[in-house]
Amino acid sequence: MNSLGRLFKITTFGESHGRCVGVVIDGCPAGLPLAETDIQEEVDRRRPGTGVASTRRSEPDRVEVLSGVFNGVTTGAPVCLLIWNQDVDSSDYQRIRFLPRPGHADYTAFAKYGGFNDFRGGGRFSGRITASFVMAGAIAKKLLVRCGIEVAAHALEIGGIRARPMEFDQIKASAVNDPLKCADAEASRAMTALIEEARAERDSIGGIVEGLARGLPVGLGEPVFDTLEGDLAKALLAIPAIKGVEFGSGFAAAIIRGSENNDPFALEDGRVVTVSNNAGGALGGISSGMPLVVRAAIKPTASIARPQQTVDLEKLEIASLTVGGRHDVCIVPRAVPVVEAMMALTLCDFALMAGLVPRVIR
Repeated sequence: MNSLGRLFKITTFGESHGRCVGVVIDGCPAGLPLAETDIQEEVDRRRPGTGVASTRRSEPDRVEVLSGVFNGVTTGAPVCLLIWNQDVDSSDYQRIRFLPRPGHADYTAFAKYGGFNDFRGGGRFSGRITASFVMAGAIAKKLLVRCGIEVAAHALEIGGIRARPMEFDQIKASAVNDPLKCADAEASRAMTALIEEARAERDSIGGIVEGLARGLPVGLGEPVFDTLEGDLAKALLAIPAIKGVEFGSGFAAAIIRGSENNDPFALEDGRVVTVSNNAGGALGGISSGMPLVVRAAIKPTASIARPQQTVDLEKLEIASLTVGGRHDVCIVPRAVPVVEAMMALTLCDFALMAGLVPRVIR
């Protein structure tokens, strides 16, 4: 399905090489001041840069607000946001129409939809569709700020090179101006060298995006099935190329003892806190009041220029494939604002359910 959320519900549409990509947001409170520039700022962060990791496809990605905003504020009606696709070149995809790219959804989409799927640029399964997530996330962020919740993300790791631990404010200030959206300048330089090496070898590289949220109250989450981590993991795994999600100590918790992983409770200015945050800000599927910490594993870009084995779906015989077109060597930097957006969308939905965000903003 193409919808996410309950009270703050988004429905996305469009394909990589179709006419446009867009989103309809139902449940956005009335009275929120909103301009196209508010959304454009976030979308621009997702656009490819001029760095070594980026694709040569250069879309202007100009946001258009089609409905739900009047006189500079939201009306309570569905908000429809759209971006036209302009820099489209489908020639390489026509050539490999029946040669599914290893690592892509070409084969599964072909099988599921009987070959009627839009195969150009990956169609509905392209990272291009995440522009819609970011547009909706920009509105969610504006709503969250009104109740004191901030969201940030950064490139924590690329190709095994990991940034050093930093505080929220330092990450937010430093990652935004880095070409790889990494808050650690020294690590970013080493990551860049590794990406350049992968490009020279006609290969690609993956990494980890870490998302953070602070200002969360205790109590967000609806156990047992609509938990904070469960809904957030679902949202993050809707991002193409994400293959793993962990919270707090995550998989490291499997190799340490309870005495090491447990977070002792303490008091701080009359408020219950924990001394450490291995739980990542959630206990029992409910926010604990500590910062939310989530990490998403991004696989290497599947479209690479090296020859790969595939199957010709028309002839049903083994074939060789060399992928042309324009592709990111590393999509981790562009995934950073997308992770932020999906976190904001999930948290905004829970905030509305908890009554933290009013249905009419005055």
